[in-house]
Amino acid sequence: MNYFPEEVLEHIFDFVTSNQDRNAISLVCKTWFKVERESRSRVFVGNCYAVNPDTLIKRFPRLRALTLKGKPHFADFNLVPHDWGGFVYPWIDALSKGCPALEELRLKRMVVSDDCLELLSKSFPNFKSLVLDSCEGFSTDGLAAIAANCRFACSSIKWIYASQEVMVLWKDEDLFVHFADEEKREIGHLRELDLQENEIDDRKGHWLSCFPETCTSLVSLNFACLKGEVNLASLERLIARSPNLRNLKLNRAVPFETLHKILTKAPQLVDLGTGSFVHDPNSEAYNKLKNAISKCGSIRSLSGFLEVASRCLPVVYPLCSNLRTLNLSYATGISGSDLTKMIRHCRKLRRLWILDCIGDKGLAVVASTCKELEELRVFPSDPYAAGNATVTEEGLVAISGGCPKLHSVLYFCHQMTNAGLISVAKNCPNFTRFRLCILDPIKADPTTGQPLDEGFGAIVQSCKHLRRLSISGLLTDKVFLYIGMYAEQLEMLSVAFAGESDKAMIYVLNGCKKLRKLEIRDCPFGNSALLTDIGKYETMRSLWMSSCEVTLGACKLLAKKMPRLNVEIINEYEQGEASLDDDRQRVEKMYLYRSLVGPRKDAPDFVWTL
Repeated sequence: MNYFPEEVLEHIFDFVTSNQDRNAISLVCKTWFKVERESRSRVFVGNCYAVNPDTLIKRFPRLRALTLKGKPHFADFNLVPHDWGGFVYPWIDALSKGCPALEELRLKRMVVSDDCLELLSKSFPNFKSLVLDSCEGFSTDGLAAIAANCRFACSSIKWIYASQEVMVLWKDEDLFVHFADEEKREIGHLRELDLQENEIDDRKGHWLSCFPETCTSLVSLNFACLKGEVNLASLERLIARSPNLRNLKLNRAVPFETLHKILTKAPQLVDLGTGSFVHDPNSEAYNKLKNAISKCGSIRSLSGFLEVASRCLPVVYPLCSNLRTLNLSYATGISGSDLTKMIRHCRKLRRLWILDCIGDKGLAVVASTCKELEELRVFPSDPYAAGNATVTEEGLVAISGGCPKLHSVLYFCHQMTNAGLISVAKNCPNFTRFRLCILDPIKADPTTGQPLDEGFGAIVQSCKHLRRLSISGLLTDKVFLYIGMYAEQLEMLSVAFAGESDKAMIYVLNGCKKLRKLEIRDCPFGNSALLTDIGKYETMRSLWMSSCEVTLGACKLLAKKMPRLNVEIINEYEQGEASLDDDRQRVEKMYLYRSLVGPRKDAPDFVWTL
């Protein structure tokens, strides 16, 4: 391989798409490091404070697509203070100066200001894709800047054909041919704007009208998380002039009457998310929508129904036979029986997100209908509900027995048994993600009264490729021994209200060689667990511990012994009472992560960096 020209190596490396594999390639020798450095265009940064943006740009000079994460994962459960950090502006500023060729940016759990979006919209002439997931701090004014200013120039090539000079403009998959005397460039526009679960200040602006009338390049548009009104006329015109639009997700402000107009203008849609879905089935608008839907044969993904009337659901039945993805995780207006009727039409489903009001009987229908199912997520419609409306171990066992291709599960339920988990483990040994959330987090096996150790032990023993695991219920140190022994591929573990002693955490740290993220809350793990195997943290991305038995003195000792780790203490409720002088005080929240740049400079007063 050392005799291959660098151009050949670069071509070979283009076929290696995994971030971990690319990292491994770069460690082989200096030549491979150089080739990999200059050929990598897509980069993933799991912690925005782990590396300096200038360092990243210097490391990857041909960066085109960047994925960046900010706040810890437990921010999704409101355990991270609102103003903890995760500001993206320093990154945009550095990228605008050192990486003008940036085309794609994906941000998750970050603070994004309108100034940030304004700078982003004017700094990258080839920018095409913006995805914001669980972000905050911006308004529709920032979205207006993105819509108005994000334009990219298509590359052009001259060639001679039939004694005439011909201009060939490549734009995505389309080929445009023009006769010309000199080289030209065509200006394109934003291809993707995807807003997922963001907190957006809606200032009643007509941001959709800011897309230029010449904008015809849009492929994906998702604004389902916006709560305010939208300019319906601008939306219809934008969709009408976007022949390549494939993914469209609307918010609840887009009325039922408008939906049929949109589908009439965009029958080529593949992914559709609807907002308001309430109307009279005997109305003219309903019949028009029914006719429009009958012509949308390419739809493979359906989501939304943020506001829905069950009587309107039959209008989408013609789409169900070809659906691969169905997301009804916000459809609180649909009863379990109506969900079941809809599912009976969805025989090709591979991904299903649904509320627990479907019940165990409804999940049995899923198991008998959706034989191609690969991912299932069951969310609580009401965390405080009880009775037949919620799911139990029976529904999960039915799914595992009827869906042999299942490899990813997120399951909220009110109870689980060891026997049920053992059956699931036998039926689905190919799990890569298994997340079980019992709403009563310390509930034992309701049949035997025993902890759920043996059930989760069966999961980690049978599922050899398990990479992500969340456990709940009454659990002792024994389950952590099983995890350390058998979960050889585990990368992320989330634990709450579990374990008996420090041994539990030590079992995991000693046994799970590929562990990257460990999240712990409300567990009796203390200083011994934290300090026994501190070298392990060098190989991990992060450790989160909250409401445990760790003291400030132990965290100080860890920070002293491991200077390349950032050890942050989050103490937002006791600023006037606690101090850094009392080593015996119990730490409420600790976040530990690797960093190449040392302590961050934007930490608020309630975050102590040791």
